[in-house]
Amino acid sequence: MKVTKVGKKESRIPCYGKGYPQRNSAEHEGYAGAPTDERITENNNTNTNSRGDGLLERILSRDNLNQAYRQVKRNKGTHGVDGMEVEHLLPYLRDSGDELVKLVLDGKYRPNSVRRVEIPKDNGKMRMLGIPTAVDRVLQQAITQVLSPIFEPQFVESSYGFRPKRSAHDALRKCKEYANQGYTYVVDMDLEKFFDTVNQSKMIEILSRTIKDGRVISLIHKYLRAGVMNRGKFEETKLGLVQGGNVSPLCSNIMLNELDHELERRGITFVRYADDMLLFAKTKRSAQRMLERILPYIEDKLRLRVNREKTTVAYIGRIKFLGYGFYPSKDGIKLRVHAKSINKMKAKVKELTARNNGLGYEQLKLKLKQFITGWVNYFKHADMNKLLKTTDEWLRRRLRMYIWKRWKRIRTRYTMLGKLGLDHHTALKFACTRKGYWRTAKSPILATTVTNARLKQAGYVFFSDYLKTVNV
Repeated sequence: MKVTKVGKKESRIPCYGKGYPQRNSAEHEGYAGAPTDERITENNNTNTNSRGDGLLERILSRDNLNQAYRQVKRNKGTHGVDGMEVEHLLPYLRDSGDELVKLVLDGKYRPNSVRRVEIPKDNGKMRMLGIPTAVDRVLQQAITQVLSPIFEPQFVESSYGFRPKRSAHDALRKCKEYANQGYTYVVDMDLEKFFDTVNQSKMIEILSRTIKDGRVISLIHKYLRAGVMNRGKFEETKLGLVQGGNVSPLCSNIMLNELDHELERRGITFVRYADDMLLFAKTKRSAQRMLERILPYIEDKLRLRVNREKTTVAYIGRIKFLGYGFYPSKDGIKLRVHAKSINKMKAKVKELTARNNGLGYEQLKLKLKQFITGWVNYFKHADMNKLLKTTDEWLRRRLRMYIWKRWKRIRTRYTMLGKLGLDHHTALKFACTRKGYWRTAKSPILATTVTNARLKQAGYVFFSDYLKTVNV
């Protein structure tokens, strides 16, 4: 047990064992006691000592925590600032779980800061993620499991992101339905860095309308203010939600549910998936009016930022939503794979089939299979038979080029071509070719030896073949 001083009080904080130190107490002084009104919310009616209906006890119940642990284990994920991996969670919880629960119940538990991770976005910029510690992920998951059923009835029908039994495909089907009802002009709303700009006071105020157990409000607020460790330096988080925290998706839905109800009140047809949103209208002019009138509510009431440059009013056939595009046909508006999604898919295939990727044949087959099955399952609702046919031709050429590069030497090429059925003179002639890799991949050298049938027989999976096995 480690004793850490916080101000004039002493708070007993569990030690994670060797290699898993608790966060530096100097990072957030003042969390041992109840937060002040200024820190917790703008609503003066909120009492952080209120037990309400025993909501915190439900969150910390053994069954709920066990379920949260199992979910965190299924999600896997990397370690937080303390270095604890998910596989070390169970021994820690067995040894210190009761003490952890007591600290949370007493209001003395202080979450660790999150570990900053940057991942590239499609536009070349970086998305900032925060990785909580494994212990904090369990607690956040426990909070989410209890609060989700409470808030779920408040959410509107047109909201699809981070909700049970709803998916991106459901959102896309609804978009298609609206478009075929004549709502063919849309406001493609872009909330600028939504997770990074959520006003925490507003967030707590909205939560407090439903949650009457002030201890739960206090715990969530501690997670919002836990801070970030970025390249060894601590950064405060006075704004935003941690993108990567288990409780953040629920909080984002609770915040944007305010906007959903306002849109419904104004009679606006819309579809929202997380912070991706389309507002539907029958004419371009009415869509523009809709945008002008909703902007003050988003920016002044919810204190969110709208990216004016990326927020557009356009015909539905010109926009991208959740990776899909839309196109008109004689049978109405249909779904297609957006051009940007196609480019992204090809870039991934190029990365996998590059000679310098360090993958052997078996690893390449596995990686390609995983990517193709995942990609097709996501885009299966798009009309893409023709697209996948040409993509498979391109993929087979990429594979032949990959194989030809791997053979590398003339002697190896001669030997392998002979094994594939070529006579001595033809194999020698083909092996000595001076054609470039890409050109050779389409020439009779490989088209007649590394045939389509042989690639399938070797275990390579192709887009068109897998699509035939998928239920739409």
